[in-house]
Amino acid sequence: MKLRHSIGLASLISLALAGPTLAMDARFKDANGDMVADAPTDAKQWIDPATLVFAYTPVEDPAVYAPVWAPFLDHLSKVTGKKVQFFPVQSNAAQLEAMRAGRLHVSGFNTGSNPIAVNCAGFVPFAMMASKDNRFGYEMEFITHPGSGIEKIEDIKGKRMAFTSETSNSGYKAPSALMRQQFKMEAGKDFTPVFSGKHDNSILGVANKDYPAAAIANSVKLRMEARGVVKPEQTKVIYKSASFPTTGYGYVYNLKPELAEKIKQAFFSFNWEGTTMAAEFNKAQPPQEKFMPITYKQHWAVVREIDQAMNVSYACK
Repeated sequence: MKLRHSIGLASLISLALAGPTLAMDARFKDANGDMVADAPTDAKQWIDPATLVFAYTPVEDPAVYAPVWAPFLDHLSKVTGKKVQFFPVQSNAAQLEAMRAGRLHVSGFNTGSNPIAVNCAGFVPFAMMASKDNRFGYEMEFITHPGSGIEKIEDIKGKRMAFTSETSNSGYKAPSALMRQQFKMEAGKDFTPVFSGKHDNSILGVANKDYPAAAIANSVKLRMEARGVVKPEQTKVIYKSASFPTTGYGYVYNLKPELAEKIKQAFFSFNWEGTTMAAEFNKAQPPQEKFMPITYKQHWAVVREIDQAMNVSYACK
């Protein structure tokens, strides 16, 4: 079987962008044009919590990641002088609502959720995991299991297709755009969409033959294989995209500016060597070995283009 490769970022960007204007919520201001919310000009509107609440994007079982993040959160506490609490969010919606409501201060939002978090929750992303030589990214994959009868995307017609959630880039938006534009396949008409909630649920579902096929982020699959949760031979890849940016890390816009700067300092001064962070995230390809600076305006441009092609609205509900 020849693997169909690359969703082709250029192909998606060239889609007819008939979507809505991707506007920031009216309660935020962007005077400098960097596409993220500015800190309030009135110091009375700044928040300076005694305990910083941190959440990692809910792509897998949160219980697995509390000890993984422990050394970084200890470092964050030392640099900021604050207590730090790990918040095990169960869904993208819960994570977004927590930041919007002021209960979440520092977080990693997955690729697809970043634009919604920025525009609706006042998220200010500034960092992303990368290799020591600044390589980063992951690919969206269509996977199936041996014996499914699926050898190419067209074979999904008439079958069930697992997605993660509607806010996910690789788990829903990018594969849906691909299927619609390149393969003329519509959910509910040509195949039956099911939503697993998380990438690991989709991967396990395919590995255990509960789903015939799924769209997933291969970085999650690689980590699950490295931990022995699934075996490589339980799944097979029928399509692999070009690279997308990974989880973006940042803070809520109305933190006291001095505290926001200390949070940035903590990310970029963290020593990964010999930590549980290294043990978990070095398994990715490229390996994730440090936090590198990013900008939402530059690094999420292709994701915003996909959102427009998918008619995604960033309006707050």
